[in-house]
Amino acid sequence: MRHCVWKCVVAILASVLLSVFLHEQLCDNGSELFGHEKTVVRQMVREQFNSEVKNHLEAFKKMQKTSPGLQHASYKLLAGAPPQEKKLLTVGISSIEHPHGSHLLDTLHSLFQATSDPELAHIIVLVHLSEPDPQRLYRAAANISGPFAPHLESRRLLVVSGLLGDSPLPRPLPPSQSSPCEALRSRQREGHALLMNFASELSEYFLLLEDNTQCTPRFVSAIYWTLVAWRELHWVVLEFSSLGSGQVLRSSDLPRFTSFCLLFPEDAPLRLLLANFRFLLGQRVPIRFAPYLFYRTDDLNSQYTCCLEEEEEDGEEYENPEKPSNPPATLYNTMIALSSSHLPEYAYLPILSHFQTENVIPGDTYTLVFDLPHRVVQIQVLTGLGAQGLYHLEHGQVELGYEPVLEGMGCAHYVLLGPLVKGKCNQKVLYTAGLMGAVRCVRLLVTARQHFSVTISQINVWTRDEEG
Repeated sequence: MRHCVWKCVVAILASVLLSVFLHEQLCDNGSELFGHEKTVVRQMVREQFNSEVKNHLEAFKKMQKTSPGLQHASYKLLAGAPPQEKKLLTVGISSIEHPHGSHLLDTLHSLFQATSDPELAHIIVLVHLSEPDPQRLYRAAANISGPFAPHLESRRLLVVSGLLGDSPLPRPLPPSQSSPCEALRSRQREGHALLMNFASELSEYFLLLEDNTQCTPRFVSAIYWTLVAWRELHWVVLEFSSLGSGQVLRSSDLPRFTSFCLLFPEDAPLRLLLANFRFLLGQRVPIRFAPYLFYRTDDLNSQYTCCLEEEEEDGEEYENPEKPSNPPATLYNTMIALSSSHLPEYAYLPILSHFQTENVIPGDTYTLVFDLPHRVVQIQVLTGLGAQGLYHLEHGQVELGYEPVLEGMGCAHYVLLGPLVKGKCNQKVLYTAGLMGAVRCVRLLVTARQHFSVTISQINVWTRDEEG
């Protein structure tokens, strides 16, 4: 019940903040996209605005004017040294001592094993240790210093511990917040705030990992190419996992996020705070990529796992079947097929062939119009041939369409799912109640001229339609 109360407070506050800051944060294009939502927000504000929310709002506005981050936070450098130059990516890990041991060392081993030497040159791994006992704190730092000494000496790994104001971590919980999960989340939230605050000047982007994470090989390169593709597009949080791990933010957003998250009850899950923060800054739905780059260590103690599962109930996640649905659809294509052996429909049909074209220009489209509306949960668009991706489409984006036009050749309204990253797009479609409906069209849009041959090898669509 308590969980529901603060969840409602967070939702109300996000709506209030959105109405106040919308014009400051969104461009003209964003205003067009959110016209309907702004009307809904205004109605919610009139109906639900109360003194508690007003106090939160005033506190947040004051922080924005007077505090670029946590001004009164102080830190101890436990191992390593800050990099001499700004990096591309900070990999941030906040770790607390769990009742049955820590998986931090396993996480660090996985991280460095999954990262090549060229990739290491562009990242800094920042570990924040939350431990009120000085002896245990320095023992934890010493456990890191031994096996990871080369990374500490090369300034690729930095270990710190921080304080909020004059109070040590963790802050004591009021008697009413005495459950183990609430206590754990309170320590996690402050640890994450201190971690992000310290990281804000180290790099251009920030990757949040939990201390119980397994990393897939070359995850840094996968994130880099995604950031390149999304550089000119609006986003606040990019997700590379369904867990608490794997969120990427711009480092410039970290100070105001740390101020934002400390306004809420101490046991507020970070995942929900991030969701409200990105909504406040104009990203309506999660942007989550597949396949996932990060996975959780399996052998966690039962208490910690319970807390994490409770937190994940706030998100919507589906395991897709092995094969895509690819529901019946009509294809409308403006690109010319080079031969009858490589027709446009071959990219969507379950056959061993592909569509081949050339001399594509901005505005060319490959559009699937479904016979019926569907709840799409994942879309995969693959261009190019073989492992090297020869003849892939260099500049394009995938869009979801709603409200089919009367002529049946497309949809009246499209929203961006994501750009092609090295010729590919593989993303989850995550729904926010009231903001997204059933999909009628999937469109691949060419955004730049490409003179040489282009191959669209496969388009896969997974759906999850309600029964009955």
